Amino acid sequence: MTKQVAHPMVKLQRQVQSLIDSNLLKPTDSIWKIALLYGNEWSYWKNELLEFGFSTQDPVQELLLVDEWDEN
Repeated sequence: MTKQVAHPMVKLQRQVQSLIDSNLLKPTDSIWKIALLYGNEWSYWKNELLEFGFSTQDPVQELLLVDEWDEN
């Protein structure tokens, strides 16, 4: 039996959704606000987001709309 590992961006989506559910972020907040919550990990996530075509000015709701993270 093969266990599939979730893509790191799926994990980020879940964490961001949790932040929205906890009212720490609003769906319309810019992605850069994640930096305030991720501290030292932000540089990694910022690079990942930029590679997938996101801008730090994009609203976090755009991040949550992605169904599949294809790296091809």
